[in-house]
Parts: sequence; C-alpha cells; structure tokens
Amino acid sequence: MQTAPQPSLYDTLNALPEGLTGEILDGQLHTQPRPSGRHARAESVLHSKLFRGYDEGDGGPGDRWILIEPELHFVRDREVAVPDIAGWRRERLPRLPDDQRFEVVPDWLCEILSPSTESKDRRIKLPLYARYGVRHVWLVDPVARTLEAYALVEGAWKATGAYRGHEAVVRAEPFAQISIDLASLWA
Repeated sequence: MQTAPQPSLYDTLNALPEGLTGEILDGQLHTQPRPSGRHARAESVLHSKLFRGYDEGDGGPGDRWILIEPELHFVRDREVAVPDIAGWRRERLPRLPDDQRFEVVPDWLCEILSPSTESKDRRIKLPLYARYGVRHVWLVDPVARTLEAYALVEGAWKATGAYRGHEAVVRAEPFAQISIDLASLWA
C-alpha cells in the first residue's frame, strides 16, 4: 500500500487560512495574523512616501520597485520571508516576476515591529537577511515611534541611524534623497 506524499512546508504555507501570513524561516513555518491598525498605518504611509519618490520618480530618482509584502524566496519554496516593504534597484530586478516568488534579493527592506513579531524580526529575520545579502534594513516601531536604519557591512548589521518621536525627519540610506516626517507614520 502506497502512502500519499506529505505536503511540503511551502504547500502548508499556501494552504493557510485567509487572514494569516506565513513564512518559512530557517526551516520552520511561522505564522502571524494580519497586523494592527498602527502597523498598517505605518506601513501604508512609509510605502506611499517611498513609492512616490523612488518607484514613480516624483521628487526622487524613480529607479526602484517599492512593494508591500512581497514573497521573498531566498531558496525557492524552502526559505521564504514576507517583509512588510521591500525595494529593488531596477537594474538588479528589471521586471517583476510572473508569479508571487521574488527570487532576487532586495536591496532594502523594512519590518514594521509589533509586540507579537518583534522578537522574530530581530532574532530570526535580521540574521537571515544578512546571510542572503540584503544591503539595508529599516525597523519601524509604531508603538515606540521609532525608526532604526541598518546597513550590511562585512556580513554584519551596522546601525546607521536611530530616529524617534514626532519631531524626527528621516533622511536615511538608501533613501536619503527624500525626507520622511516620522509624525506622518504615527496617526
């Protein structure tokens, strides 16, 4: 008698119920519910500002793709992350994939922290992003009202900026050509 093949972790990820986001990080399936209102606001506003300047070219260079929650495949169907926002230089990713799998490592990405995901974002995802060569990462905390910017230097994260509160205006790499007023993220 033959047994049915076991579903892969990626099959399990794809079968998650609506309202759950899944990732395969270091061989483990991680799930989380849809984000809070503060998280969604910070993600939406930050995406909008970066999209206008760096994707569309309104007040910025227009040389990148800036996308919300792309499915990154560092190893196809086996190492899968879903950052809140990611960006690629168009010279490195000339066209978007036909399916949901982004297999070119982003140049930059952003994780919006929440109490339920902060530990995973810092302890699992940051080392993973370094291992696969993401050059810049921002961590945004809508509760603490902070933005931390990091650059990958010789395989390790180096803090390049820490911004806090309502008064801060951010001009951080790799998006230093435009200013981001942090107050707009914290409705």
